[in-house]
Amino acid sequence: MELRHLRYFVVVAETCHFGNSAERLHIAQPALSQAIKQLELELNAPLLSRTTRKVTLTPAGEFLLGEARRILDTLDDTIAGVRRIASGQYGTVRIGLTGTAAYSHLPRIARLIRRELPGIAMQIHADLLTPDQCDMLGAGTLDLAILRPPVGGPAIESRVIATEPLILALPSEHPLAAEPIVRVGDLRAEPFVGYVSRQSAVNLATVKACHDAGFMPDLVHEAPGTSVLLALVGAGLGVALVPSAARALPLDGVTFRDITGVGSIELMLAWLRDRTNPVTDAVLAVLEADDLITHLSPEARS
Repeated sequence: MELRHLRYFVVVAETCHFGNSAERLHIAQPALSQAIKQLELELNAPLLSRTTRKVTLTPAGEFLLGEARRILDTLDDTIAGVRRIASGQYGTVRIGLTGTAAYSHLPRIARLIRRELPGIAMQIHADLLTPDQCDMLGAGTLDLAILRPPVGGPAIESRVIATEPLILALPSEHPLAAEPIVRVGDLRAEPFVGYVSRQSAVNLATVKACHDAGFMPDLVHEAPGTSVLLALVGAGLGVALVPSAARALPLDGVTFRDITGVGSIELMLAWLRDRTNPVTDAVLAVLEADDLITHLSPEARS
């Protein structure tokens, strides 16, 4: 049974007129009559009662009309769903974020996706370090990653989405907590808390700032993410340089202070160059339209 025969039958059943049906279907009336006859032969049942004056449905035709409408509606919904998925309008996007990005950028990104792509669900993986996010992109378990450079591997495409200064996190009872601004040189004798990954962009920036001030930081504790790092600082176990977005993480026992002699740190959006999830392209287009990322060339999108 051909689907076009079902579509032809529905139109004829609704109009009860072969001439009008042929006009609606943009086919010749003899071809339409032949198609209905083929359908009746295949089903071994009369579907229409034809006279010179009118066309009416037989009981079998009435039953088929209801079933054909249901089948065709389901098929149309299926086709529309497939097209939405293929165009990136429906599905799931998996987003990874470095610690403070969940506070500084996730709300804006989530609002954009909900507003512009309501058929897309978000799966959020927060407080991930850059090396872990790069590995997950390569493994296909993340679609988009918000991370700190350096971003490793030629398979990954990335764009800078923000640049923010580093600030000092220190125990609230520390003598320097009373100072409005601290210099890197004031931290010469202090124990430092850093991230587990020595290739962390924040770790590298910390080492550079201290080296420029004439000393190497004494890294006594390492944390897997920003929330744990700040908890270690609040426990009095050391000081740490963190992105300014960390101010959104108020924690008892932790004080944030501006610090001179340190640079800024970039935040990047990254994705796999040879990606297969069309949702990723749809989300990138929305972020580009909102100026969160710079203009993407067709090569970058495909």
